[in-house]
Amino acid sequence: MKKFFSGVVIVMWMFTAATSDAQFNSVGSLDFPTSGSPEAQQHFLRGVAILHSFGWKQAIAEFQAAQRLDPDFAMAYWGETLCYNHPLFGSPPDDDNPRAVLQRLGASRDERLAKAPTDREKGFLAAVEVLWGEEGAYDDRRVAYMEAMHQLSDRYPDDDEVATFAAVATLSAARALNDRTFRYEMQAGALALKVFGKNPNHPGAPHYAIHAFDDPTHAPLALPAALRYAEIAPAVAHARHMPTHIFIQHGMWDYVSNHNQVAYDVARDLWVPGDSVGDTVHALDWGQYGDLQLGDYAKARTWIQRLEMVARESDGQARAQTTLPLVRARYVVESEEWQVQPITDDSSAAELLATGISAVETGDLMTAEAAAAKLKAMAEDDSPATGIMYREVAALVRLARGQGDAAVALMDEALEIVDGMRLPNGAANPVKPPYELYGEILLELDRPAEAVDMFATSLRRMAGRSRSLLGMARSAVRSGDHDAAGEHYARLLSNWQGRGALPGYEEASRFVQQTNEQ
Repeated sequence: MKKFFSGVVIVMWMFTAATSDAQFNSVGSLDFPTSGSPEAQQHFLRGVAILHSFGWKQAIAEFQAAQRLDPDFAMAYWGETLCYNHPLFGSPPDDDNPRAVLQRLGASRDERLAKAPTDREKGFLAAVEVLWGEEGAYDDRRVAYMEAMHQLSDRYPDDDEVATFAAVATLSAARALNDRTFRYEMQAGALALKVFGKNPNHPGAPHYAIHAFDDPTHAPLALPAALRYAEIAPAVAHARHMPTHIFIQHGMWDYVSNHNQVAYDVARDLWVPGDSVGDTVHALDWGQYGDLQLGDYAKARTWIQRLEMVARESDGQARAQTTLPLVRARYVVESEEWQVQPITDDSSAAELLATGISAVETGDLMTAEAAAAKLKAMAEDDSPATGIMYREVAALVRLARGQGDAAVALMDEALEIVDGMRLPNGAANPVKPPYELYGEILLELDRPAEAVDMFATSLRRMAGRSRSLLGMARSAVRSGDHDAAGEHYARLLSNWQGRGALPGYEEASRFVQQTNEQ
C-alpha cells in the first residue's frame, strides 16, 4: 500500500496471516493486514487471535510487545484497549486502563488518529475512541461503539476482522440495551458465521457465534462452531471452556465435563499470584454442573475442593468466594444428599435454597420457613432468581403442610418471574429449575398429566437435565404413556452410565429392560 507524507510517496509493506504461521500456534489463525512493522505485526496478529478468545492477559503481552517494537503502531494500542473489559459484562467498567493506553499513543484524539495511516485503521481507532471517550455512560458508549463498527463494516463488507469485531460489538450493545428480542444476537451471529464459513480456523467467528446463539431455541445453529472452536485455540483457557455453552444447551454432559477440565488445567498453568481467577472459577463452576448431570458425584465434590484451594491461593478473590457457596448448594440440590446448614446473615440465596429444600425433605419445617423468610427479604433487593427461590422453598413448605393449592399458586408466581428473564444458558439459575420443581410438586399432588407438561417445558429449556428426565419418565408412567417413559428413562441411563448405585438408576434400568422384553 501507499502512504503519503508532504507529497512524498512512501511504500509500506502490508503483512497478513500468510506472512508467517508461527504467531498463530495454538490460538487459531486470521488475516489482518496493517501498517505495522513486520516484527511488530507478528505480535499484533497473535494478540488479536488471543483477544478473540478473551485471553486478556496473554493478548496484552502481545500488543505491548508490538508497541515496543513499533512505538507509533496505532493498531497495537487499539488492540490493547479492548483487553481490560469483558465486552459482554458491563459493570463496573474499567475506563482508566484503556484511556491510559490511548494516552501512550498520543495526547489527543487527532494526534492518535494521525498515527493510523489508512482509512481502515483510522476507522478501527475512531471506534474505540468512542468506546473509551469521556462523554456518556459506559452502556451508551457500548451502543455508539457498535454503531461505529457497523459503519466500518458497511465500508469494508468483505473484511473478516471488521466483521468479527462488529459482531462482538453488537453482542456487547445487546447487553447494554437489555434487549430481549434476539435481534442483535441474530445480527452478530450472521456476521460471525459468514466469517466462520470462509475461515473455519478463525478464533473469533465461532466464539461470537456461540455467544450469539447461546439459548435453547438457537443453540443448534452454533453446534458446528462449538465443535470446531473446541480445537482451534487450545492455548487459551476461555477458548477451551466456551464450546460448553452450546454443549450444555444440547445436554452433552461428557463434553461439558471434559472441556471444562481442560479449560481448568490451562487456566491453572497460566495463573500466577495476583492474577484474576475468573477463567479458573468459570471452568470449575460449569465442570461441576456437567458432572452432576452425569451422576459423578465424587468428581463434583472434587470441583468443590479445587475451588476451595483456588479461593485460598488467590487471597479470597470475590469471584472464588461467591462461587463457593453456589457450587456447594448445587451439589446438595442435584445429588439430593440433603444438608441442613445454619442460617446466618451471610447465607447466600443458593445456600438458603439448598437448606430450605433439605429442611423440607428431612422434616425440619421450622428451618425451611426461616430459609424462605430470609429469601423473601433478600428478594426485595436482589435478582429475579432470588424471588423464584423464595417461592420454591415456600411452595415446598406449603406442600409439606398439606396446602397443595397454596404450593401451586406460589409456583405459578415463580413462572411469571421466569417469563421476564432471558432464556436459560449455562448452569441452572436458580439452582433448582422452577419448571422441574413444579413438575415434582404436581407429581406429588397426583397430577401426572400436568407434571408431564412442566417436565417437557423444563427439558425444552434445559435439554438432558437428569432430574427433569427422571421426573418426566415417572410422570409419563403414571399418565399411561409408556413409550415416552421408556424414552426418558433410556436418556437418563445414558447420562448415568456406570452409576448403578444412584437412586433412580435401578428404577430406570428395570423399566427399560421390561419394555425391551415385551
